[in-house]
Amino acid sequence: MSGPVPFARSLGKSGIKISPMGFGCWAIGGNFRFDGKPDGWGLVDDRESVRAIHHALDVGVNFFDTADAYGAGHSETVLGDALKGRRDRAVISTKFGFRYDSATKEVAGTDTSPAYARRACEASLRRLGTDYIDLYLLHVGSVPQPVAEDLADALDDLCREGLIRSYGWSTWDPDCARLFATRPNCAAVEHTLNVFDDAPAMLDVCRRHDLASINISPLAMGMLTGKFTADSRLPADDVRGAGHEWVTYFDGGRPENTYLERLDAIREILTSDGRTLAQGALAWIWARGEQTVPIPGFKSVRQAEENAGALEHGPLTPRQMAEIEELLERAPADAGS
Repeated sequence: MSGPVPFARSLGKSGIKISPMGFGCWAIGGNFRFDGKPDGWGLVDDRESVRAIHHALDVGVNFFDTADAYGAGHSETVLGDALKGRRDRAVISTKFGFRYDSATKEVAGTDTSPAYARRACEASLRRLGTDYIDLYLLHVGSVPQPVAEDLADALDDLCREGLIRSYGWSTWDPDCARLFATRPNCAAVEHTLNVFDDAPAMLDVCRRHDLASINISPLAMGMLTGKFTADSRLPADDVRGAGHEWVTYFDGGRPENTYLERLDAIREILTSDGRTLAQGALAWIWARGEQTVPIPGFKSVRQAEENAGALEHGPLTPRQMAEIEELLERAPADAGS
C-alpha cells in the first residue's frame, strides 16, 4: 500500500486532517512501572520503532498517539527522533496528568493542576522535538467538574500561545467528556472501543459535539489479533500479566475464555473479503461512525504494515455489522452514533 489513504477523517472541529487510523505509541515506550507494577509490553528496539513510524508515514498514516507516562517519557523521545525532518507530515497527540520519574521509569500519582499541565506540556515539547502539539489530552480518566473547568481554561491559554492546536480527554466517562466537549478548542475524546466493547454513549457525545473518537484498545490488547489460545500465558513483566485491576481481556496473563469464545463466533466475518483478523477488527470500528479513529499499538514494521493494510479494505458493511451483533447476542449497533 502506498499513496493517499482511500478515506479520511477530521480531528473533530479543529480542522486538522488525519488518517482514519493512528498508531498508538504505548508499546514503543518500553518497560516501565505504573503504581509499582509493570506497565510495558516487553522489550523494544528503538531503531525498529523508528522504522515502523517511517513506514506508517510512507503508507499514509499520519496520526501518532503517545503520552508522557509511556515509558516515563521514552515513547515521546522515540517518536520525536523518528519525526526529525518529517514533523510537517505528522499529527501528534500526547497526554498529561500522571507523575513520572524518567530516571527510575516509575509512574505514580497524578497532578491535574493548571500549572502542572503547562510544565508537562513544555517537557513533552522538548522530548518530541517540536514547538507545538496537535492534540493534548488529559490522561487522568476522571476529575471533579471544577478541576476540569480550570484545566480547560489553562488548555485554552496553551492554544492561544500556539503550544497546542487542540485538546481533549482520555476518559471512559461520557459525563467527563461533556465537561470539555463544548469548548471551541476541544477536538477529541480518547476511549476504549472494539468489537467486544462498544461505546454508544461516548460515540453519541462525539457525534453531537463534532469530536473525533480516538479509540484505544481497538484490538482488545491483542486478543483480536488471533494469536492467543487458552494455553497462552504472558509474562509478569507484560502489562497484561502484571495484575492491574483495569486490565480486561486477560487474567494473570492468560486470555479470558469468554473473549476467546466470542472471537471464535465472529472470526469468519472479521476475516472476510481478504482481511486478517486484526484488519477486520479495525474495519468494525470504522463502521461504527465517521468520527472513529482506531490507534492500534505496534512494536515492529510488520505490525505497522498489517494494521495499515486495513485501510485498503475500509469499513465492514451494514450487513456484516448486523451479523456480528446477532452472533454476539447484542442489540443492533446504531451506525449513526
